Amino acid sequence: MKNVVALPAPKPRYKYAKYFAMTYALIITVMVALQLFAFEDFIPIINDYVLPSSLITPAFVAAVIVAVEVFALPFLLRMPLSPLMRWFSLVCGVAVAGAWVKLSLWALWNNNLLENSGMLGSKIAIPAGWLAVVLSLGLLLLACICAWGMWPLARKK
Repeated sequence: MKNVVALPAPKPRYKYAKYFAMTYALIITVMVALQLFAFEDFIPIINDYVLPSSLITPAFVAAVIVAVEVFALPFLLRMPLSPLMRWFSLVCGVAVAGAWVKLSLWALWNNNLLENSGMLGSKIAIPAGWLAVVLSLGLLLLACICAWGMWPLARKK
């Protein structure tokens, strides 16, 4: 049986990648803290999106969103991780932003004008609509910059 060993993070592709990653990690930390601070109010916000499948409950979606946000942090903070966990954390970092883009666009396409998109939990309301779409696209851009700048594979010289 092979032992899993945590390895230090590889050197970033460019010197500012770690600053983008720290900024994105700070944003995700604020998001997850505010969502967990009043999680019982976060579930009805997700329910207001009226997601298409009746099999997926809002509580499950809310829990998955929060869990993916938490699992995105180790890659962004450049913690020593096993290679598989580094990749998983990278994917979670992009998936966080992708999930918020999808939810924001879903609300916009269905003319579901929510008072709170839930990006910052129930305490700080960001209305669903074009503002939420632009903010979530900004998060996606930041996630892609972080993923590219701190790519876990060694570069070929």
